[in-house]
Amino acid sequence: MENRNPQLVARDLKRSFRMGPRRIEVLRGISMELQRSEAVFLVGASGAGKTTLLYTLAGLERPEEGTVDFEGRRLYTGSSQTQAHIRNTQMGFVFQSYFLLPELTALENVMLPGMISGRVKADAAADSLRAVGLGERLQHLPAELSGGEQQRVAIARALVNDPAIVFADEPTGNLDSKTGEAIMDLLLSLAREQKKTLLVVTHDPHLATLGDRQLHMADGLLTEG
Repeated sequence: MENRNPQLVARDLKRSFRMGPRRIEVLRGISMELQRSEAVFLVGASGAGKTTLLYTLAGLERPEEGTVDFEGRRLYTGSSQTQAHIRNTQMGFVFQSYFLLPELTALENVMLPGMISGRVKADAAADSLRAVGLGERLQHLPAELSGGEQQRVAIARALVNDPAIVFADEPTGNLDSKTGEAIMDLLLSLAREQKKTLLVVTHDPHLATLGDRQLHMADGLLTEG
């Protein structure tokens, strides 16, 4: 994989948390790069700091030390409005808990990122739902959908603004293994088809073999494998 012009570059990221008198070192000087259009899986035991690293790379959690550059632009500098604009227009997010608004239909949930950025696009939202196989479920509320279908809505929402990169935090964590594998296959195929970079946090070593490469996290450090 070529390293001349990576899409995302992290250098010497450090983050710790206080628990009573103790300080827990979660990120202990992590450096890494992501190339455009690659699918990378971040694996490790529960509590290893995978989610903290993902949030830090995505501009959601400021590191105590270190830098993150995305598309040549340094995150955590500039106004919070600028940061939010980058996240909303260039990044997509899929979480373990689907974070769908229960009173909105599938279509309306997928339209949300467009509403936030001032570009409400019902057609694009409907196309995104068709791409995840939910063309017949546009007007259904989350409560009327299965867990796997709700995660498909979340994937459609993550992709609707045509982001450059998608961050997925345990996207199969609330699903049975068969549904989870189908969701991961869908996410990977859409990312490859649409040439998106994909960074997935998972504790499932089998799912992690489906990407282009794996990063293993333990004791606040990364190893590639």
